[in-house]
Amino acid sequence: MKKLLNTLYNNNENRYLSLDGLNVVVLEDNSEIGRIPLHNLEMIVTVGYTGVSPALMGACAENNINLCFLKPNGTFLARVTGRTKGNVILRKTQYLISENDEESLKIARNFIIGKIFNAKWVIERAKRDYSLRLNTEKLSKTSGILSNSISMVQNCNDADMLRGIEGEAAGIYFSVFDDLILQQKKDFKFITRNRRPPLDNVNALLSLTYTMLTNMCQAALETVGLDPYVGFMHSDRPGRASLALDLMEELRSVFADRFVLTLINKKMITSKDFEKMESGAVFLTENGRKKFFTALQNRKKETITHPFLNEKVEWGVVPYVQALLLSRYIRGDIDEYPPFLWK
Repeated sequence: MKKLLNTLYNNNENRYLSLDGLNVVVLEDNSEIGRIPLHNLEMIVTVGYTGVSPALMGACAENNINLCFLKPNGTFLARVTGRTKGNVILRKTQYLISENDEESLKIARNFIIGKIFNAKWVIERAKRDYSLRLNTEKLSKTSGILSNSISMVQNCNDADMLRGIEGEAAGIYFSVFDDLILQQKKDFKFITRNRRPPLDNVNALLSLTYTMLTNMCQAALETVGLDPYVGFMHSDRPGRASLALDLMEELRSVFADRFVLTLINKKMITSKDFEKMESGAVFLTENGRKKFFTALQNRKKETITHPFLNEKVEWGVVPYVQALLLSRYIRGDIDEYPPFLWK
């Protein structure tokens, strides 16, 4: 099983990352303020435009270290990847499946079953843990609708219809998302999902978490030898990592949304950690991003029992496990892609 290594988050726009031997060197005003052994890292996330040396970019590409650039406001900018890895036969099979509507639909259905199932159980878990503080009747009704959506997905034989069911289920789930926010209600009011840019504190957290989850899924797919740009549900589009977006669907609620709810409900993030632009866009401040990245790294280190493998894994490894299971299905080693079904 893949070992979870560390992620280096460069959250300060004035810091520059360079390479010295086998170490990442952090520079500020041309003075060294820290160094981290390269072999301890699996990902580097850097915020702002100060940059990374070409030598470090090359070392990351050579050592399969995921290097992700975010804009100063925390939105995605670019990624650096190295040589294409993996079995060419695996990728050729992936491409053939992507061109076959029936075969693509088999995989896409399981992605969406996982997404809706996990959304349902986020609600069920909240009902169980906070029954005295929540409108359990309302949540039970929503959970029942999502159960019906799962049945509809299982019997769906059309890709457009599948997308329609998925969209309706997402709307139903988000209709009660505000109920799951139990603290700081004045500052963290969720009305609807908005992005590009996010217009409130909750959506700012969701957008940044989804960006990081997409990056994790893309890196996982590249690690197992799959092409993250050729998906089975999200259509091909230049520059869009369609398969990474497919894979992250089943992890949105249980990894990303629950993480955001934890940040708010445990007051790990407060209204002071956000700034509002003249355009109305809302983003985390530098201090807010520091809190966010620290909490995210801690969440990635938490251990769970994988529902399909029945083995202990860290949350940060789950995208890799799902990518590995997908590659096994594409190779014909297993009969069906097993979605991540979390309770």
